[in-house]
Amino acid sequence: MITAVDTNILLDILLPDPEYKDTSRAYIERGIKEGALAICEIVYSELSAFFSKKNELDMFLEDLSITIKPSIRDSLYRAGEAWKRYLKRSGTEVQCPACGNRAKMNCNKCGRSLRARHIISDFVIGAHAEVLADTLITRDRGIYKAYFKNLTLNFED
Repeated sequence: MITAVDTNILLDILLPDPEYKDTSRAYIERGIKEGALAICEIVYSELSAFFSKKNELDMFLEDLSITIKPSIRDSLYRAGEAWKRYLKRSGTEVQCPACGNRAKMNCNKCGRSLRARHIISDFVIGAHAEVLADTLITRDRGIYKAYFKNLTLNFED
């Protein structure tokens, strides 16, 4: 079994997050026991901002038994399809990353509708996991539940 890992889980361990570090580490350990852990190029890139040297990032991932599984055209195309649906649906609402609930927000100064946009990297991570892995460990369940119906998610608070 291949378990994909989202950036937020690795940052919980790296920084470490007092609320989530133990749970995130437990999910990582479970993923190792069940098979292999993998990340896509986007997760590697996002993590690189927290390391002064490439070899430090590589050692961090090696210590957690995580490999980079390159994206393929099918996963990248799938990301674009989900992104297109998101752009059509996003309108003037924001979406909760945890539960997927949508709500309107207005600027406190001028009253205009605010739009919070997920960036395409979230969609590349989700599509990568859906196409190339069996499950994804993430705390951002809302966006993945909404746009990747065939993706199994792992993480319960």
